[in-house]
Amino acid sequence: MTIGYSAMLAQFAPREAVELSAHAESRGFSGVMAADHFQPWTPTQGQAPFVWNVLSVIGEHTRGDLGPGVTTPTFRWHPAMVAQASATLAALHPGRHWLGLGSGEAINEHIVGEYWPEPPERINRMFEALEIIRKLFDSSLAGRDTRYTGTYYKLESTRLWTMPDVPPPIMVAAAGPVAARRAGRSADGLITVGAPAARLEQLLTSFAKGAREGGKDPDSSPKALQLHLSWAPTRDQALANALTEWPNGAMRFPHGDIRSPYEIEQMTRLVRHEDFTDRVLISEDLDVHRREIQRHLDMGFDRIYLHQVGRNQREFIDAFGAEVLPRLSR
Repeated sequence: MTIGYSAMLAQFAPREAVELSAHAESRGFSGVMAADHFQPWTPTQGQAPFVWNVLSVIGEHTRGDLGPGVTTPTFRWHPAMVAQASATLAALHPGRHWLGLGSGEAINEHIVGEYWPEPPERINRMFEALEIIRKLFDSSLAGRDTRYTGTYYKLESTRLWTMPDVPPPIMVAAAGPVAARRAGRSADGLITVGAPAARLEQLLTSFAKGAREGGKDPDSSPKALQLHLSWAPTRDQALANALTEWPNGAMRFPHGDIRSPYEIEQMTRLVRHEDFTDRVLISEDLDVHRREIQRHLDMGFDRIYLHQVGRNQREFIDAFGAEVLPRLSR
C-alpha cells in the first residue's frame, strides 16, 4: 500500500515542491506524484516547472516511489525523449520510478502548434507511443538498437545508452472503460483520478479484463488513484481554498480542448460549491477524509496520491500524517 503525496507543480515553485515532498515523507507519506504541465490550469495557481528536473531533485531528498503522473509522449515530446527521461530518472533512483502516460490536454500540448486531434486519435497515439517506449526499454537492456515505423511515429535505429538494471513499470491514465481495457492489455498498471464509485469500479473491471486478455494477473498490476481533497480546520476555509485554488476540479465537462489558463479562469467563475461533489472532497473532519481514502483502498487501488488543493500544505501534511495515515489498512 502506498499513500503518496501529490506535488502540485501548477501551484508551487520547484524548491517549495521539493521541500513539501520531503516533509510529507517525514510524516508518513510513501511516494510522490507530479504531473507534466507546461501551463497551470488557472493563472491563480501560478507555476509550471519542468517535471523531470523537479522529480530528480525530489528523489535526492526522499526514499519513496517517484511517478510523473502523467506525461504525454505524443505532441510536445516524441516517445523516444520520454523514454530517455524516464530511463535516466530510473537510473538515478533505482527501483523507485514508475512512468505514467496520458493522452494529453491542449493546454499543454497545443504550444508546439500542431493539429489537435479528437480524443480517439489522442488515445491511439498514446498507445503507439507506449509501444515505442517499451521497445526502447527492452532492446536497450539487451544491448541492441531498435527501429519503429507506425501510424503516427517513426524511430530510426537507436537505443537508450543510459538504462537502469530494471526498466520502470509503465502505467497508463484512463478515464473510460475502453482505454482502461487497452491499458490492461498493454501497460503494467492503471492511473485514474477520483470519480463516482460506479465509474471507478467500471474502470477497474475493464482494466482487469484487459490484463487477463494480455496474459497478466490483474491483482498483481499496480492501480494508482489521485484523490483531490480540501482540508482545513473549518469547512468555510476548506471550501474557500477549493474555490480559489482548484475551481477547475469542479468543471463538469471535458476540458481537454481548452488552450489557455485564462479561458479556464473565465469558465470557473460559474463554479459553485456543490459542483465539487465526487470530484474534490471538502471537509474539516479528518475522519471523513480517512473513510474516503479507505473506501478506495477497499475498492482495489493500491497506490493513492493525495492532492491537497489549498496552500496550507504543511498543516495538511502534519494533520494527515498524525491522524489519517496511521489508521489506514489494506
